[in-house]
Amino acid sequence: MKLLLLLTALFTASVTTMHAAESVFDITVKDIKGTDVSLDAYRGKVLLIVNVASKCGYTKQYTGLEALYATYKERGLVVLGFPCNQFGGQEPGTEEEIAAFCSTKFDVKFPLFSKLEVNGSGRAPLYTFLSGEGSKFPGKIGWNFNKFLVGRDGQVIARYESKVAPESTELIAAVEAALAPK
Repeated sequence: MKLLLLLTALFTASVTTMHAAESVFDITVKDIKGTDVSLDAYRGKVLLIVNVASKCGYTKQYTGLEALYATYKERGLVVLGFPCNQFGGQEPGTEEEIAAFCSTKFDVKFPLFSKLEVNGSGRAPLYTFLSGEGSKFPGKIGWNFNKFLVGRDGQVIARYESKVAPESTELIAAVEAALAPK
């Protein structure tokens, strides 16, 4: 019986590993209206993936994120905002309320998605890819407005903590390098 359990566990682990995302483009998420969106729709783009919140000290970063998106979208940058309520309950609203807040307060035009979890047992597959054990930048997300820069190939290039503002020279230089013709 123990052997059967061991073999079942090993088989399950290997099947899980075989189906793990190889790039961000292998992942499907829900947009802010609840519609499934394959991130493959962004293939060939440079992505800045951010866990966002409406009632956070860093919420003002929406302004910088939107400015970054407006400046670089024609060159292929897309900012993707993923609301998360795991840090101090700072994103308590519904998706409709979040969309209205972002539009009204910050004139956000970049794509927003449905709320998800970035840590713990309920962590979304996207965040398992971005920050899970097998990722290039493993480790728990510390707070709202963590940023992951993803290259045109769907692989993570860099990870930035909340305190790194969208208009920081460090982040802008990395975005420009990722957008540069190869």
